[in-house]
Amino acid sequence: MSRQAYRLDLPETVTTPVVAASPHSGRHYPWSFTRRTVLDERAIRSSEDAFMDMLVADAPALGAPLLAAEFPRAYVDLNRSADELDPGVVAGVRRPAQNPRISSGLGVIPRVVANGRVIYRGKLSLEEAEARINQVWQPYHNTLDALMRQAHDQFGRAVLLDFHSMPHEALDSMSRPGQRRPEVVLGDRFGASCDPLVVEEIEAAFEGAGLAVSRNAPFAGAFVTQHYGRPSHGRHAVQIEIDRSLYMNEQLIRPNGNFQNVKALIAEVLRRVIGPQAGQVPLAAE
Repeated sequence: MSRQAYRLDLPETVTTPVVAASPHSGRHYPWSFTRRTVLDERAIRSSEDAFMDMLVADAPALGAPLLAAEFPRAYVDLNRSADELDPGVVAGVRRPAQNPRISSGLGVIPRVVANGRVIYRGKLSLEEAEARINQVWQPYHNTLDALMRQAHDQFGRAVLLDFHSMPHEALDSMSRPGQRRPEVVLGDRFGASCDPLVVEEIEAAFEGAGLAVSRNAPFAGAFVTQHYGRPSHGRHAVQIEIDRSLYMNEQLIRPNGNFQNVKALIAEVLRRVIGPQAGQVPLAAE
């Protein structure tokens, strides 16, 4: 495989325990993949967190490393465990114990994209699925694990900001009469992946930028927050979901006229969370 599995943008000097990541914004669709899908170009991109890596691109200038996927979620999902293989799309895999993500077609090798649209006609071989995991999933997580270890070694703690985007319609169930519809959802697995004081600081940063925030509903976090969040060991992980309609045309998968404004808001959030001075991050002390 000629293309690297991820892009890593490093600051000149790392000044913070924060690590920023965008695991679902990859947009390199290999020809070997697109020729096998039954979906058109727009449909296959519907589960992509399009342009999220661009929205958080200021992180390295503020002192934090930024890790971004190169391959799309429809090809291999970096927010799933490597063993979450779906027998509905991968031949030769035994049906696992009850797993709602696999049951819905959203394992590490997805069977469907948004709205349950099937990606393939037929199944992939186990060898092909394992090759994707070895060539894309494993290098990405090796690097993310190394970044978290380095942050912890240098600062005594590590804080992973795992950036995602969500369809506007995903928040329909959150709409309440007289209440502002959430625009950002912070997922900390109900406190299991991050110290509450850290989440409060992140929440305050988004609210200070004028965005409405909710926690853990409808998204509480998946494999990344579960795997990397160990608050008792000084390792914190928060999944950050941002409403796509704020910055892009969801139907055409293009940035809209508000894209630069939202990018500036996210930069301000990052500036507040990452902190203005080396090693002095305004996050809860361990």
